Amino acid sequence: MFNNLSEKLDKALHTLKGHGKITEVNVAETLKEVRRALLDADVNFKIAKDFTKRVKEKAIGQDVLTTLNPGQLMVKLVKDELTELMGGDSVGINLGGSPTVILMSGLQGSGKTTFSGKLANYLKTKKSKQVLLVGCDVYRPAAINQLQVVGEQIGVEVYAEVGNQNPVEISTNAIQHAKANSKNVVIIDTAGRLAVDEEMMTEISNIHKAVNPQETLFVVDSMTGQDAVNTAKAFNDVLNFDGVVLTKLDGDTRGGAALSIKSVVDKPIKFIGTGEKMDAVDVFYPDRMADRILGMGDVVSLVERAQEQYDEKAARELQKKIAKNQFGFDDFLSQIQQIKKMGSMKDLVGMIPGAGKALKDVDIDDDAFKGIEAIIHSMTPAERSSPNIINASRKKRIAKGSGTSVQDINQLMKQFNQMSKMMKMMQGGGGRKMMQMMRGMR
Repeated sequence: MFNNLSEKLDKALHTLKGHGKITEVNVAETLKEVRRALLDADVNFKIAKDFTKRVKEKAIGQDVLTTLNPGQLMVKLVKDELTELMGGDSVGINLGGSPTVILMSGLQGSGKTTFSGKLANYLKTKKSKQVLLVGCDVYRPAAINQLQVVGEQIGVEVYAEVGNQNPVEISTNAIQHAKANSKNVVIIDTAGRLAVDEEMMTEISNIHKAVNPQETLFVVDSMTGQDAVNTAKAFNDVLNFDGVVLTKLDGDTRGGAALSIKSVVDKPIKFIGTGEKMDAVDVFYPDRMADRILGMGDVVSLVERAQEQYDEKAARELQKKIAKNQFGFDDFLSQIQQIKKMGSMKDLVGMIPGAGKALKDVDIDDDAFKGIEAIIHSMTPAERSSPNIINASRKKRIAKGSGTSVQDINQLMKQFNQMSKMMKMMQGGGGRKMMQMMRGMR
């Protein structure tokens, strides 16, 4: 995400860092390049102009011209201003009410129905909520079918009234159903249109008045840039929504919507969609996103994702196996599954400081582990638990069963042995201290 913007900002700030002496003139030249980078990212001209003006005022006010590391200070000022531009602090979702009613709004094709499912899954798994999804798109039967498929996938009930063309009535009936069936969150997926129109706005406004939601979220396709910002303004004028959801952010190389939308509608971005899977949703943190845009990574989010997959009991069992030299391919496979649950590989790499820039031209495939998994699944239980018994004839059989070569098996065995040695070494004091520190961050 934001690849083009990150690259151009890096070039602009790198030029300044390369100067032996920093002057007001080359600071102005650098900020001119920063403004150009923002405009190329489809940020509104006035917002880009005001952004660079504020950075310049802060730079001069903090004596950036006389500091020992003026380039580093400029990066910090740009980072702080990017954070403010995107909202400053993270704003959580309001889960008050009995039940909590969340109204979803947005144009057709913005990813509204899919995100409704993602939000339901997030509230179910992360907040332990009993969620009811409500299909109120009475114009597209496929929309209700899609919601039912999503609901079945994540194990959440979907309320729909086939044949009823009154979305206000469906919404109010759904809330009564939720109360009668101990559901504490109701997510209402409304109809979208291809463009903003009076009929659409009247309908969603009527639903809003009838259900009086605790949260009204506007879902927008981040890849539509300034069009997304303009649509958000039109919806906000009618609905006065509580927050924005940016979908398809993983495919957005520019980032104009994320950078502009808060300034235009003065509403926080609350969630972002980062992939197609039902768990590919993140709470939006402006400071972390600013770090990622400037190539600083997002270690906090990376650690949080790792901690979500951390099983203390399983970790203790694994430690015992490593200590007894019993670490096998089943354990190796288990570690791979945990990594995959953390998100897409491209997204994870982007969270490592400097890695996104270093690997910007490398195609990182989410199926990177597929070959390894095929090899391990082609092993017998005895071979997985005792890798040392795998000889030349066994390697040939495993290669044939997994559609790989003996060289691939040898490479995996080498990597496995290296990992086993490293994990054995980490059983010492240094490894324990590291694990204790990681647990303390939860």
